[in-house]
Amino acid sequence: MAERRPVADRLPTFPWDRLAPYKRRASEHSGGIVDLSVGTPVDPVPAILRKALADAADAPGYPQTWGTPKLRSSIVGWLERRHGVRVAEGAVLPTVGSKELVAWLPTLLGLGEGDTVVHPELAYPTYDIGARVAGATPVASDGLTALGPAPVGLVWVNSPSNPTGRVLGTAHLRKVVEWARQRGAIVASDECYLDLGWDGTEPVSILHPDVCGGSHENLLAVHSLSKRSNLAGYRAAFLAGDPALVEELLAVRKHAGMIVPAPVQAAMGAALDDDAHAVEQKERYRSRRARLREALEGAGWRVEHSDAGLYLWAGHPDHDAWGAVAHLAERGVLVAPGDFYGPAGAGHVRVAFTATDERVEAAARRLARGA
Repeated sequence: MAERRPVADRLPTFPWDRLAPYKRRASEHSGGIVDLSVGTPVDPVPAILRKALADAADAPGYPQTWGTPKLRSSIVGWLERRHGVRVAEGAVLPTVGSKELVAWLPTLLGLGEGDTVVHPELAYPTYDIGARVAGATPVASDGLTALGPAPVGLVWVNSPSNPTGRVLGTAHLRKVVEWARQRGAIVASDECYLDLGWDGTEPVSILHPDVCGGSHENLLAVHSLSKRSNLAGYRAAFLAGDPALVEELLAVRKHAGMIVPAPVQAAMGAALDDDAHAVEQKERYRSRRARLREALEGAGWRVEHSDAGLYLWAGHPDHDAWGAVAHLAERGVLVAPGDFYGPAGAGHVRVAFTATDERVEAAARRLARGA
């Protein structure tokens, strides 16, 4: 009998488990913990979205894997209205949050042993995990030309970046698309923070005609409503792009039962049709970002990139990543060490500004007085 090879054996320790002792230390602070380690929304789900969910709650039948016609229309409309991207109506697909899509995409595309999946050197850990789950080889590289002749099945792009907030310009993205097309590779662009540019920064989608020349062949863009609309708890996301790839993924997801619940689909449609709540939420984040950045820089930290998204990428001259985590935990503030996202992050921490106004203010005061 062949020995079983558990998938779990291919995977590293879940990064946030390593933060547990620092979280305990931060929780001992007399003013309570300020948890800036995970970018989870804390503000209420907008009322119009909760109403859409409730109105669709009487849903005894199975929902459609590829989404209701209403939801697909809302996705298509939002992409064109907000980001200048035109996709075919059949070239969109709701997903059960974006993380599951990232983790399963190499497998769903049929990649496996002998295939290479490329992701940024500083990256959301799930790109690496998805390659490992599929049995493919993950490679962290920002320079595609350095890969040489090695066959590449999938290239992940993440702009705006998690963790750094770096935004890739149109010319950079165009070069990635051209490189991948010359080699027959698929490009998947994680664009979950596309609406959250700061200080005049305007992130661009991989599907924008200035990037892809009007063709979406071998291109996929992944979007999430977790941050834009406070729907992390709803697991509401979608992908768009090459109609042939979307059809292929739909066929597999039908068999696998990867279906977004009908009430969540209704809430997604309402979220995508309404820009006002997203603007209001972005202003909350803008204020929190400014307050934390001012406090960090005033306390001797340097903030780099951080042009978009929900994080400040910060370093301190006296600490490496884990030293900085410990330093801040003593002050009741919990952040994520940069090496969670790759060895290149060893000199930085990721600071989320998704906490409440009160907790952000508490963190800023502690940074100012060093206690």
